[in-house]
Amino acid sequence: MKINENISLEGPRVLLVPYNENHVSRYHEWMKSPELQQLTASEPLTLEQEHAMQRSWREDGDKCTFIILDKQLWTDPAVEEEQCMLGDVNIFLTDPTDPSLAELEIMIAEASYRGRGLGKEVTRMMMSYGVTKLGVKKFQAKIGLDNEVSVDMFKKLHFQEVSVCKVFKEVTLEMTVDEAVRTRLLDETAFMKERDYTQACRDRQELVSQ
Repeated sequence: MKINENISLEGPRVLLVPYNENHVSRYHEWMKSPELQQLTASEPLTLEQEHAMQRSWREDGDKCTFIILDKQLWTDPAVEEEQCMLGDVNIFLTDPTDPSLAELEIMIAEASYRGRGLGKEVTRMMMSYGVTKLGVKKFQAKIGLDNEVSVDMFKKLHFQEVSVCKVFKEVTLEMTVDEAVRTRLLDETAFMKERDYTQACRDRQELVSQ
């Protein structure tokens, strides 16, 4: 999505940055994992297909993707950005007749980062961005029935279970963004800072040359 191609979102422990070409190799390595393929209901792609997918998602008007970085690691300019990657988060505008409806997906790909509350931090940040920048008024999350950790996380974020599909082995959870939900969400993400991603990278590189 063009709207976030030069935007970074900063939280207490994470940075959300646009999914760029330099991220593809690491992402491709993640998606070789049978566990992640199962959790994300994804088929393995070749590296060339992953690059094509990255380019497509950058141009598509209905997909908003951020790569999740370890903020503390990223502040060290000696560490390559790809080594700071820990997952990704996506908003898909799935209904052409209703652009206010969005499907939300998050993947904490690096196992060492799971169980530390980062999923909640990232999900709240992405929801805040969706509400304020994309005009989202209802979020959906479709999660595999065996992914109990993710189901539990979304329920703790006040999503309600609306259906279970035995055929696809997934549960659908939803949240409608009324004024009370919007106020709570913005309060919970008051820490979030939006920055120019290119400038942030430039500032980081200048630290290397000092």
